[in-house]
Amino acid sequence: MLPWLPWFWMWGPTSVHWPFSGDVVQDIAPSTDWFFNAIPPRAGVGALEKEIFEHASYGRQLGLLTDVVLALAEQASWTNGQAQKKHAELLALKQEIDTVKASQRDALADAAHAALGRLAAADPARLRQVLDSFERR
Repeated sequence: MLPWLPWFWMWGPTSVHWPFSGDVVQDIAPSTDWFFNAIPPRAGVGALEKEIFEHASYGRQLGLLTDVVLALAEQASWTNGQAQKKHAELLALKQEIDTVKASQRDALADAAHAALGRLAAADPARLRQVLDSFERR
């Protein structure tokens, strides 16, 4: 037996708490404070930006602005070729974004279908409960 081993246990933990054992509670949500705290005062208030972001992400805000700009651009009579080109570029970008979103929705639907299939095989009654809860919505 090694001479230092008994001393190690004097400072060692008395019990081990394994993940998911019920004794361990840990917030695993990523902290975004570093981002909002890095906003220089002349550019805005970090705490305010964080609160706004929790209501509508930057992507959501940009999506709404893009929709408004495209709707207004559809009504415009273009006399400037450069503006018309930028309108076409924005429209193409929106279509690409919509394609990415659609593929994500397809992947999500496929995953849900697979999960429901596994639940149907394991516990048909529980599957019925889950489906009924969604029909009531």
